[in-house]
Amino acid sequence: MKTTLQTGSAAAIETELLVVFTTDAATGKDAKPEISLLADEEAIQKAAANVLTTGEFASGGNEAILLHAPAGLKARRLLLVGLGKSAKCTVHDVRKAAGTAVRFAKPRKLRELTVLLPTTFNAAATARAAAEGAILADFDPDTYRSDRKDQSIQSLTVLTPASLDPKAAEAGFNEGVIIAESQNFTRTLVNEPGNRMTPTILGQRAAEMAQEVGLKCDVFGMEKLHELKMGAFIGVAQGSEEPPALIVIRYEPANAPADGPVIGLVGKGITFDTGGISIKPSDNMEKMKYDMAGGAAMIGAMRAIAQLKPAVSVIAIVCATENMPSGSAYKPGDVLTAMSGKTIDVINTDAEGRLVLADGLAYARQLGATHLINAATLTGAVAVALGQINAGVFSNDEDAFQHFTDGLTKSGERFWRLPLDDDYREQIRSDIADIKNTGGRYGGAITAAMFLKEFAEDTPWIHLDIASMAWQDDAKPWTAKGPTGVAVRSIVEWVRSYAK
Repeated sequence: MKTTLQTGSAAAIETELLVVFTTDAATGKDAKPEISLLADEEAIQKAAANVLTTGEFASGGNEAILLHAPAGLKARRLLLVGLGKSAKCTVHDVRKAAGTAVRFAKPRKLRELTVLLPTTFNAAATARAAAEGAILADFDPDTYRSDRKDQSIQSLTVLTPASLDPKAAEAGFNEGVIIAESQNFTRTLVNEPGNRMTPTILGQRAAEMAQEVGLKCDVFGMEKLHELKMGAFIGVAQGSEEPPALIVIRYEPANAPADGPVIGLVGKGITFDTGGISIKPSDNMEKMKYDMAGGAAMIGAMRAIAQLKPAVSVIAIVCATENMPSGSAYKPGDVLTAMSGKTIDVINTDAEGRLVLADGLAYARQLGATHLINAATLTGAVAVALGQINAGVFSNDEDAFQHFTDGLTKSGERFWRLPLDDDYREQIRSDIADIKNTGGRYGGAITAAMFLKEFAEDTPWIHLDIASMAWQDDAKPWTAKGPTGVAVRSIVEWVRSYAK
């Protein structure tokens, strides 16, 4: 997609589709809609006047109505997209509405569109949200369909009204393009089937990306895991014929303070998860190709970080392997010794993500990370607790958590903090080893986080359990079904918050 930011008259721009946002100012449950067109130009107001008064368009969130040959405009079509109630709408509704416009255009064979920014919100935030929403909406998961029809948008113009600060809008727009393209890169990785996204291939894709954007990348195999004594990672990997990959990506800007923080990003990269000896039910197992979504999010975040260039050093570690049942697979009852020296009593081999992350967190600390964030499709329990509205977030440090929540105001992603009270540790205490890898039926997302906390130790740490949000089963008006790339935007903002 070619993306352009432009300033000028919306009425005078020649485009296949001009997109203008609306809000509803009505209050009260049964109040008649009071639709406001978020465009100041008189020509646009006149072109849309009739449909705004007929009642066929109520400006509900992501509601859209198309007008052909709008009088007084050079655009061939005018698309109105609702942001919902004006009292409640935020800049994040602009992101969704821009996505809705793109999803509306794609099946109608419209290959270019222009989105007029509203003046309701901050210029930089609005331009960024519009760019992100439009680019994210252009993704479709039908990669291997033989009858696939390319419906991608070829050209996107974001139009800035004269009343918005053009420099701020440009800065926000450029950020939005970088972040959204990186999130889509993550989605392409997650979308690949297990036979086309092995740990080796994931390492190759990470290395190719790193070379493109100027990052350092090393990909290590089983020999390195033995050298580092990553017994937990090795335990999971030993059941598969596919070799594991320890992916290490470094961003080391020259302007990062020598005594400044080093941010460690650690991702679960289980490229296919059968559950191992504790094998999963066959229903929906095909979806387990997405079990590397946390690792893919870290790779995508590093792609964005390299281009945004924050003044802070970052190390990303992705622990990639398959979790397979075989004669060489680890078994329930086995005791593994992690890189940190802690011993782990394996209760369930389907609790493998926390094992590879345990060694990934320890390695990040060994490499000098002073602050840690990990992302993983870790537990079904987080979906039971939070549904598919919020992902789970845990932290052992209030300052690190505040950095994260502050970033959500920019990323627009939804996370809900769950507790890490010390009492929960009793559920993962083992009779034979230091710790066991599951804590029973109750509080499963929390006991998994408690397990990881043992390996973060006293390093400020954020844990993102994205199991419920990394894959979307149904399409939304603003996005396709399939991989979401969740957490990329929030990870990027968390990293940037530590830049000086």
